Amino acid sequence: MRLKRNSLLLLLLIWGSNLFSQTRVVVELDSWKFFNGDSELASRINFDDTNWNPVIIPHDWAIYGPFDKGIDKQIVKIEQNNETKATEKTGRTGALPFIGVGWYRKIIDLPAFTDEKQAILTFDGAMSNAEVYVNGRKVGNRPYGYSYFYFDISEYILKGKKNVIAVRLENQPFSSRWYPGAGLYRKVKLIIKDKTSFKHWGNTITTPYISENLAKVTIRSQVQGENLTIKASIRDAQGIVIAENVSAKRFADEIEQNIAVKNPNLWGPETPYLYSAELKLYQNDVLKDTEVIRFGIREIRYHASKGFELNGKVTKFKGVCLHHDLGPIGTAVNKAALKRQLTILKDLGCNAIRSSHNMPSIEQLELCDEMGFLFLAESFDEWKKPKVKNGYNLYFDEWAERDVVNLVHATRNHPCIVMWSAGNEVPDQRGSEGVKRLKWLQDIFHREDPTRPVTVGMDEVQVVMESGFGAILDIPGLNYRTHLYKEAYDKFPQGLLLGSETASTVSSRGVYKFPVVSGSNKVYDDLQCSSYDLEYCPWSNIPEDDFVLQDDKPWVIGEFVWTGFDYLGEPTPYDNYWPSRSSYFGICDLAGIPKDRYYLYRSRWNITDNTLHILPHWNWEGREGEITPVFVYTSYKSAELFVNGKSQGIQNKSNQSKLNRYRLMWMDVKYEPGTLKVIAYSDKGKAIAEQTIVTAGKPHHILLEADRQVISANGVDLSYVTATIVDKDGNPCPTASNRLFFEVKGNGTYRAACNGDATSLELFHQPTMKAFNGKLVILVQSSTEKGDIELMVSSDELKKEKITISSL
Repeated sequence: MRLKRNSLLLLLLIWGSNLFSQTRVVVELDSWKFFNGDSELASRINFDDTNWNPVIIPHDWAIYGPFDKGIDKQIVKIEQNNETKATEKTGRTGALPFIGVGWYRKIIDLPAFTDEKQAILTFDGAMSNAEVYVNGRKVGNRPYGYSYFYFDISEYILKGKKNVIAVRLENQPFSSRWYPGAGLYRKVKLIIKDKTSFKHWGNTITTPYISENLAKVTIRSQVQGENLTIKASIRDAQGIVIAENVSAKRFADEIEQNIAVKNPNLWGPETPYLYSAELKLYQNDVLKDTEVIRFGIREIRYHASKGFELNGKVTKFKGVCLHHDLGPIGTAVNKAALKRQLTILKDLGCNAIRSSHNMPSIEQLELCDEMGFLFLAESFDEWKKPKVKNGYNLYFDEWAERDVVNLVHATRNHPCIVMWSAGNEVPDQRGSEGVKRLKWLQDIFHREDPTRPVTVGMDEVQVVMESGFGAILDIPGLNYRTHLYKEAYDKFPQGLLLGSETASTVSSRGVYKFPVVSGSNKVYDDLQCSSYDLEYCPWSNIPEDDFVLQDDKPWVIGEFVWTGFDYLGEPTPYDNYWPSRSSYFGICDLAGIPKDRYYLYRSRWNITDNTLHILPHWNWEGREGEITPVFVYTSYKSAELFVNGKSQGIQNKSNQSKLNRYRLMWMDVKYEPGTLKVIAYSDKGKAIAEQTIVTAGKPHHILLEADRQVISANGVDLSYVTATIVDKDGNPCPTASNRLFFEVKGNGTYRAACNGDATSLELFHQPTMKAFNGKLVILVQSSTEKGDIELMVSSDELKKEKITISSL
């Protein structure tokens, strides 16, 4: 049994009722008291926390700001960026106040807890250097902020009395390369079960044999207790039992079952079919524990001749890298926010996610299981050799094995995970000790999970070709260095390569720079990047460099683009220009609004829906008569462009150059206000689609569009409302920057807003913000009461608008 939105009263009801007879109770500990600061006495039972702030977990204490140039200011030479000297980096970690100490306290009451029961306190992640106390006694600690961990707190519980859980967290300066967040940013749970039970994370489900008519489902259960029997029931997606088995055959602490599933439905990106296994543990015919685990039936193989095969079909990774922050709500995990990201990526044609450079959340993996995304689960950004002074290098020797073991055990039953990553661009690539560390880590992954291969994102490709580092990996992962792919393929023995991190093209939504030329590390006075998608970093490239390799080289098994969404921190190429404080790499901006580049990838990745997209916008007062190139990103092979009805000619995709192969470009168009129209043609020359943009008039009113107009009344669900400033005829005003004000009434609250501007210092949680290039996004959060939520958006210069969202 799992309970949410708990309180002290709810716990009292649980343990004072017949629910105590349940074999296992899982309670999400979401209501806590919080103090941003340190206190020597905060772990004690009788400590007075009356003046502490009540918060709901997951919680990121730093996202509320303010932005400050001095926070975690680093004077550093970033070697993986090919920098030759140290410079001041002001926004590298987001310029938000994550450094320092925070305390959380919670009181629970377990009046019916007995010596026959076991209490497990679990954390999906805590940022960072967690110290956990129960009733004033230190239970344990965990330095790594992304690690899954748990403690058996049975011996610390005071029976029949109130119990106090206290958690101290401390984030050091110079401990991250991006915004890490701060606090109990992932879920905390309390599990009460019998001492005779399944061990925590003790059930492993694999599918070692699959044919069209039959699948073998192997369930290995780690148990504690004597005279035990397990009954397993496998249910299909409709909840119907399709197979059962009873086993008492035990070796050491493990009971293994092999169960046949007839005519299996296979899990994959197009058909993410999920089964569930209900496992009941009996001792002398008395039910002692029950767990229900979702799983998918799927087969993965990696071949030198074919690449990656999923269920016998060659599949290319069309993936993106994702940081763990969720833009305006920071790192506090929220399933609605994650689902919005994945929904946008699904339309893109994306089929894979890399959690970079951190261990993923359970919520993200659950959604990827449900929505059909392949997953590359990463573990570390740093091993023994440091990138930042107070990074994971301080903990690697003592904690790396335990952190890997917990990652694998906590997540291994998710069918979406098809590969592990042991690290990203680690300086340990250099030297023999690094090769030994890699083998040690890879062996740990293999020991804990022999069903999935291991990769590392390698950026020092020349080095790893000579040292043997790349040769011992299951899957060699190359970060950038497209010019070295062929040489690495020839030298490595595996017969395949993965673009573990690609492109790092930079752009700002709705910003275009002239003249239109390709270039590295270009900077401008407004601290923005051009959306002609021709600008990149000293170590990276434009998308087409990767497209050619992906399309022409069968031994390149896919790519993970840096990044799917902009994220807080790492504002390259403006990491030493204030006030830039978030990235420019995203295919979508920090608010989740697609940039033009989204449609370039969509035209190639989404093979179900057609794409036809024009850039730039057509509001260029003062550029009349000047050359204003027009690009079209499309899945069609040819198109004709018109300016105010006058043809600018037909362009065809060709192999003339890498750009001509994937883009349609009219480089000599002269700007004149009016209508820009493109007509796409079939292979037979028939007009089959068209797209039009016009020169907008003055801003007049606000158009509101919700990603979901019906949300759940659970107190955490979100609706993302995009506000677009339009003229009197409803045409988007692509340069508008009006200040908007937000007011929410009814059964919900205002949560945050974001405009996607990497230089904006406006606080996300304040109910006002300027639009950036005509748009911003407003987050509306449900309460626990059902009913309507009304969002009113107004401006001093524009006609106000409202939208109603239902909470059920």
